[in-house]
Amino acid sequence: MAQPDDAELPFSLLQYYATSPYPCSYLADREARSQVATPAHLIDSEIYSALVRAGFRRSGVFTYRPNCDHCQACVPVRLPVAELQPNRSQRRALKQHATLRARERPLLYCEEHYTLYNRYQQARHPGGGMDEDSHEQYAQFLLQSRVDTRLIEFTEDGIVRMVSLIDVLDDGLSSVYTFYDPDIPHASFGTYNILWQAAQCAALGLPYLYLGYWIAESRKMAYKSAFQPIEGLLDGRWTPLPKPENP
Repeated sequence: MAQPDDAELPFSLLQYYATSPYPCSYLADREARSQVATPAHLIDSEIYSALVRAGFRRSGVFTYRPNCDHCQACVPVRLPVAELQPNRSQRRALKQHATLRARERPLLYCEEHYTLYNRYQQARHPGGGMDEDSHEQYAQFLLQSRVDTRLIEFTEDGIVRMVSLIDVLDDGLSSVYTFYDPDIPHASFGTYNILWQAAQCAALGLPYLYLGYWIAESRKMAYKSAFQPIEGLLDGRWTPLPKPENP
């Protein structure tokens, strides 16, 4: 099994293996590989927090990070929330969705959430495979966790508009996945959600909001760099990333 070089991964009971190559979900005509931390049952919230700081994240109970042979396009990113400066469009999103009401729900299957998830996938990611997820695939992806995970439901006039999965780390929150109503014209649910999560970090006294991976060449990832300032894990160090030319 491949072992990571990071000095900050001193977990003697964990092992790391590289997956076989698979088609990249973000860059056309490229193959991707991941490094997976195992065994899953030993990765508690404390250990997972350290893994996230080293560039890992999770999908269900699988904790992984990119480990591609000829590509380093995926950059782990996080927001230092005390310094966050929303731009005009982000402030507009906060005002636009001020009527949303957030509440924590149990990490359990809900038919209303699953229906919204399918609508979101079919509208935003058609043909990507996740637009045909079964109940079981949905539950394995979002409802299985061995760390401190919060399921947040956002409603408006009693209607579920958005659902967000968030992991609680020892130095921040990690945004796992968010899906929302794709049929509301001119909505900015995703932008609102990131700002809401950043506000939760501040309220909890946690310095960072981890946003997974950013890829400069991927339009799907471009929105992350619009939140400033933002840091990326480059050569093993968290470093401020430059502002985009066209935010």
